[in-house]
Amino acid sequence: MSILRQISSPGTQLAVLIDPDKVSGKHLEQLAGYADQGLIDIFLVGGSLLMKDQLTETVDTLKQSSDIPVVLFPGTPSQTYNGADALLLLSLISGRNADLLIGRHVEAAPLLRQSGLEIVPTGYILIDGGRSTTVSYISNTTPIPNHKPELVVATAIAGELLGLKALYLEAGSGALHAVPTDVIKAVKSSVNIPVIVGGGIRTPEQAYARSQAGADMIVIGTAIEEHSSLTEEIAFAIREANSVNR
Repeated sequence: MSILRQISSPGTQLAVLIDPDKVSGKHLEQLAGYADQGLIDIFLVGGSLLMKDQLTETVDTLKQSSDIPVVLFPGTPSQTYNGADALLLLSLISGRNADLLIGRHVEAAPLLRQSGLEIVPTGYILIDGGRSTTVSYISNTTPIPNHKPELVVATAIAGELLGLKALYLEAGSGALHAVPTDVIKAVKSSVNIPVIVGGGIRTPEQAYARSQAGADMIVIGTAIEEHSSLTEEIAFAIREANSVNR
């Protein structure tokens, strides 16, 4: 099954975002164990700023340790490795930084075409999570206010009309507040492509609410770096939401 088809399938998928700079081998083994139990659907690998050359090692370890897809979540499109299954080709459509809308994509395009990876063109929408995050600093982008769902919806519709295949609503790693449920509902009811939600999701209750709001995929990262047992709790919350939504 293609990654895009998997994200589009009924119910909410759970993805774990792994920053190669921060993860240990022991942590990867634990996450692979959760994947074998059917608690994780997709691994995302990447970060806004990679200081160590551990991307390929991280992908290889995950591929050897589990059977679930490993998808690159690159800070720049040039952060690629054909040992993965797919790549989210992120275009920062909420900002006005031309380099992250199309510039770096042009530079990486020949490499991506030759990679053999499934490329998923994804509209990346940064939403205010209560404090400055790495992605807002690196991208020199002002997030959309989280109390302005109409701006998020208009941006999402524009992305769909431009031909993007998925949307990623992002509060940012370490955000104080997750993307509000009313924003997720508004976007989901306005577009016909999958909606991915990440940033600031730290509790099973938050994950459950965002699944109920219509998120096709929920991404967790920072929270489980601090408390790995949350993976299991959040996975069960999403399962419960999926059973209610049937």
